[in-house]
Amino acid sequence: MIKPYGSEILTPLLVKDKARRKMLLEEAEKIPSVVVSSAAAANAVMLGGGYFNPLNAYMNLADVLAVAEGMQMPSGLMWPTPVVNLLKGAALSNELKAAAKIALRDPNVEGNPVIAIQSVDKIEQMSAEQISTVCKQIYGTSSTEHPGVAAFVAAGDTLISGTVEVLNFSYFSTDFPETFRTAVEIRNEIKERGWETVIAFQTRNPMHRAHEELCRMAQKELDADGILVHMLLGKLKKGDIPAEVRNASIKKMVELYFPENTVMVSGYGFDMLYAGPREAVLHAIFRQNSGCSHLIVGRDHAGVGDYYGAFDAQTIFDKIPQIGIFRGDHTVWCNKCEKVMMMRDCPHGKEDYLLLSGTRVREILANGEALPPEFSRPEVAQILAEYYQTL
Repeated sequence: MIKPYGSEILTPLLVKDKARRKMLLEEAEKIPSVVVSSAAAANAVMLGGGYFNPLNAYMNLADVLAVAEGMQMPSGLMWPTPVVNLLKGAALSNELKAAAKIALRDPNVEGNPVIAIQSVDKIEQMSAEQISTVCKQIYGTSSTEHPGVAAFVAAGDTLISGTVEVLNFSYFSTDFPETFRTAVEIRNEIKERGWETVIAFQTRNPMHRAHEELCRMAQKELDADGILVHMLLGKLKKGDIPAEVRNASIKKMVELYFPENTVMVSGYGFDMLYAGPREAVLHAIFRQNSGCSHLIVGRDHAGVGDYYGAFDAQTIFDKIPQIGIFRGDHTVWCNKCEKVMMMRDCPHGKEDYLLLSGTRVREILANGEALPPEFSRPEVAQILAEYYQTL
């Protein structure tokens, strides 16, 4: 099996020792605490589950600036996006500023329970100019019209860096007990299944026929043993389909249309960044840490709006040959080929393709009408229709 990214073994930061956990929870009631941003809580979940291996801390300002500018930390480790605990400096108490350790409280769970204990290495303020520059380098824009920029800017201007000990996986393990898995758990299951070449498919949407066939194409070309369909369970942008609906539709598709022991469906606890090429690299690191040898990277992977070129998320890997990807193109049903094709491999034109906009798909489902079976499996369409008809 492929080694974890940047190390020989996976080093998840979840505290498993019961005595240690009990001690930390007791300590959390005695030290300063702060409710962190949703992004910082998601970072804790990813550190805890081993997805951010080999990182063991929230980044400091030097790390953030180096990663933003050149995708490389001062240590030399290639890393595409900041992993930070970013807070509003004006809201920090003097007690917290003087603390050696702080308790991080979860903004996404009622009562704001402690999600992690952080050692405070540095507390540094980012200037407005630095925030703008970092956003341009990571997201391609500093406009808060971009959802990733908006989330980064809203989190605050003050970085608290330092190592963390993670105590739980927020709402992900309780709301999605059958789907949420850590990188450690996925890696172990891949080993149990006896898979070696494993393709990961990243999704924040339900899977239609085109996505299904793209997985099959990649599996055939790479002669892969298995496919990890890996869905994001965290916060998306307004209008995206909730995780529980995506989860049900994807599991139904796999159950009915893939051979047994060829697909694993799982989810991970992270908020979408919409950082395009940079996020594609991050997604590949997640999957390597999970034991996957390749990530399917399609057209405008992790994109939003028109901020990135159609294949920028593929060409960025030209600089990172050590990470394996399958380069996909837009996949559509071709009436002349009578099957799903990648546009680059199809000799026909748009007039021969079944093309439905997201708006049209939502209209059809909301009206209780049937999607064309060439576009979506009927059992998947039924689950989505039930959701849209409740809106």
